[in-house]
Amino acid sequence: MMLKVVSTETADEIIENSFSSYAVTTERVGIEKLCGRILARDILSQENVPSFDRVTVDGYAVLSSDTFGSSESVPAQLEVLGEILMGDEAKQSITTGQCVKISTGGMLPEGADSAVMVENTEEAFDGSCLVYKAVSPFENVTKKGDDVKIGYRVLESGTCLSSKHIGVLASLGVTEAECFKKIRVGIISSGDEVVSIENTPAPGQVRDVNSHILYALCLEAGCECIKYGIVTDNYEKLYTTVKKALSECDIILLSGGSSAGARDMTVKVIGELGRVLLHGIAMKPGKPTIVGEIGGKAVFGLPGHPAAAYFTALRFVVPLIKRLYAVKENHRTASAVTQVNISSNHGREEFIPVRLTDGVVQPIFRKSGVISLLCEADGYIVVDRNKEGLKVGEAVEVRLF
Repeated sequence: MMLKVVSTETADEIIENSFSSYAVTTERVGIEKLCGRILARDILSQENVPSFDRVTVDGYAVLSSDTFGSSESVPAQLEVLGEILMGDEAKQSITTGQCVKISTGGMLPEGADSAVMVENTEEAFDGSCLVYKAVSPFENVTKKGDDVKIGYRVLESGTCLSSKHIGVLASLGVTEAECFKKIRVGIISSGDEVVSIENTPAPGQVRDVNSHILYALCLEAGCECIKYGIVTDNYEKLYTTVKKALSECDIILLSGGSSAGARDMTVKVIGELGRVLLHGIAMKPGKPTIVGEIGGKAVFGLPGHPAAAYFTALRFVVPLIKRLYAVKENHRTASAVTQVNISSNHGREEFIPVRLTDGVVQPIFRKSGVISLLCEADGYIVVDRNKEGLKVGEAVEVRLF
């Protein structure tokens, strides 16, 4: 069957237009289980942080104007009214000529506007405080709401929560948050030649790498994955398996089926259950990729070769997942130059794994052996379909793994 190949840009448009309205439901998640989840709504602060003016040093709370002109030779002398420890409410207030001894984190008393470090003070014989260094207004003080003010958007929808975010939520007293339910991805491997990784392949057989590499890739994108095992090149079995996966999942990934007949069978199953959106993308690896829609859900027919399946999923499946989660694309990249000339197929966008050393990239080419290829690579570069290759010393952007 001759493929009607479309550009990667056209494929992007087709996928976005076909699935932009697919709604991922939400749920409330307790703070202990929030790490790794994706926010479905902005979190606005309901309080000021800190909730009071507090000092950041051990010393004395003072009125800054009382310290102006203070020096080692001419210290300011202030009456000490008492002491405020961290966690105590500041019930006393001070006026000109007075101060309060205070600990780091203590509440600034009314009338005071700054704090003098204890190292710049000395207790006089009559119990008063001698100040040897002037302070400016609100020096050594964190003002109420300096960190977070009421109504401030602390975290926005689409944020993938990590440990640093959990600390912020805890400081605001947030015990749970509205998150997207995990997108469920169904993974199906097909092909008479594919065997489980627990088995030793017989001549002509290969282990099922794709299920595991796609499973891991989707887990990294914040999904829940279900494997439906290996389906032989049998139309009825593939039809039944896809239909079952559709009843349980949001996105379906089929990989394998190395023969032209097997690819035709995947197209036929998708066409019977829904519609084929495209069959063939101008990219290397990944040209025979199929994208379909069944009941509003995305179904991808990925190539059987692990490198092709991986890069195709990285290029199209992961961005779709992020869009459904409202996550902004945030590629880790590095600028570099090529160490050698790199030839490419004009007319196809090509993904080339590379090593990156001191700003220089070296392509990694393999006829096969995706495991060693991906493990050795620091990232990959993309050669535009309108270029025939890259020259030595040409500037490139490396997308880091």
